[in-house]
Amino acid sequence: MTGILYEDRLRSEIAHGKKLAGVAEKIWNWQGAIGQARFRRRVKFLALALKRGGRALELGCGTGLFSEGLLARGAELFSIDISGDLLEMARQKLPRGRFEERDACATGFPDGYFDAVVGSSVLHHLDQRTALAEIFRVLKPGGAARFTEPNLMNPHIFIQKTVPWIKEKMGDSPHETAFVRWGLEEDFRRTGFSRVTIRPFDFLYPFLPEKSLPLLEKAQAIFEKIPLFRELAGSLEIEAVK
Repeated sequence: MTGILYEDRLRSEIAHGKKLAGVAEKIWNWQGAIGQARFRRRVKFLALALKRGGRALELGCGTGLFSEGLLARGAELFSIDISGDLLEMARQKLPRGRFEERDACATGFPDGYFDAVVGSSVLHHLDQRTALAEIFRVLKPGGAARFTEPNLMNPHIFIQKTVPWIKEKMGDSPHETAFVRWGLEEDFRRTGFSRVTIRPFDFLYPFLPEKSLPLLEKAQAIFEKIPLFRELAGSLEIEAVK
C-alpha cells in the first residue's frame, strides 16, 4: 500500500470515528434483544482465544463495547483504536480497561508480544494484507487470532458495501468493505498462519421486531447447517494460529 493511500485511509478512519462518537453503538445495531443476541455470540467466540494470565490485543476496540466481556477472561488486555474520540468513550465506560490510540497496521508493539489478537468488525476497515502481516508479527508462535467480519456474500452486506450512497446512509466509512471467505482464508495462509478456519454465521437481522427473536434463532440454527445457503449469512467467524 503506497504512503499516500495509507495516509488517506488513516485520515478517513479518524474522521469517521469523530463522526460516530456518541451514536456509534446505535449505528452498529447492538441495542435491543436481537442486537444483544448477536453481540453475546461474538463476545463468546472472541473470548475463547484469550487465556487467563495471557496477554491479548484487541484491535479496533471503538467505544469498548466488547472489551468488558474480553476482560472477564482474565487476560492482560490491550485495546487499541485509531480514533481518539471513540477511545475517550471507552475509557469513561470501562475505567479499568487499557485503551491506547494506535494504528492496527503499525501497532508499535514488540515482535511475538501477544498470545492472542482479536477484534470485531475491524479488518474490513484496514488494508487487509498490511494488517494481517502486523497481526502475525506481534503474535507469539502458536498464538491465536480470532475475528468476526461482515460477509460480502450476504445480499444486504453486498449492497451496503458497494453502493456509495447506501454505504454513507448506513454509517460506513468510505474505505471499508467486506470479505469473501475463500479469498480471506488464502490471505491468512499467505501471511503465514496455519489452521485457518473461516465460517459464515449469523442470520439475525437487527431491524426485525424483537419478539421474533426466538423464531429467528431457531431458523438460524437450521440455515447455518445448510450447504450453500449458509454462505449467505451476514458475518464470518475467523480463527487462525501462527
